[in-house]
Amino acid sequence: MTMKKGKAFFVLSVLFLLVICQEKTLAQSFRIPEDTRQLIVGLSNDWNDSTVQVQRWEKSGSVWKKVGEAWPGRLGTSGLAWGRGLHPAGLSGVQKKEGDKRAPAGVFSLGDVYSYDAAVHSRPGMKVYLVTEKDLWVEDEASDFYNQHVVLPGRGPETEWEKKQQMRLNDPAHRLKWFIKHNAESDIVKGAGSSIFFHIWRDGGARSSYGCTVMAEENLREMITWVEPKQKPLYVLLPKAVYEDKRAHWALP
Repeated sequence: MTMKKGKAFFVLSVLFLLVICQEKTLAQSFRIPEDTRQLIVGLSNDWNDSTVQVQRWEKSGSVWKKVGEAWPGRLGTSGLAWGRGLHPAGLSGVQKKEGDKRAPAGVFSLGDVYSYDAAVHSRPGMKVYLVTEKDLWVEDEASDFYNQHVVLPGRGPETEWEKKQQMRLNDPAHRLKWFIKHNAESDIVKGAGSSIFFHIWRDGGARSSYGCTVMAEENLREMITWVEPKQKPLYVLLPKAVYEDKRAHWALP
């Protein structure tokens, strides 16, 4: 190896180590907030697995305790990819993109509940929207309303674009859904993935999703009833090995 090549190799090695150290520092600096007293934890077998076990946790004093048994669920057909949430950005691995059929991995705040009917039991502070033909959820990357809930003013959908974004499609799997705040609110990046919810699974769990976390309707309803917004609940979705790696640093159960 010539001196010039040796120097270049040394520089690249140092840069690689700096990137690894920076990522490790970012990952270790994040922790579940102290005021979060409820967690929903979803664990898959690996990054390409479309099955998940969903476990509820509640904090008693400083100790996390399981609530009930874990429920089976399904994820995106292609498994998982890092999403955009509360966890550090820039962690190494596949990043969530629109249309990739992967569920976003990470730690996420939870949003509002959307239902085709008003029969949803929830705790004070949880917003439950009755979905009508006027409600849209925008998945069009070119739109200024990408990954946002839009209500048409005083009318139903008229254009093909509006019809394509409709939330109410008389689809039983979507008659009850709960927004997972991936790539949401003031931190929306176009093309980074949209319309991520908990919702009802299809064919008793025989089918995977396009990126949502789906489960039996009775379990979804129980989870919505259990959650108390004042407890600052979060959703953690990770492959098992990654969860164990981040567990202590992120203050996970």
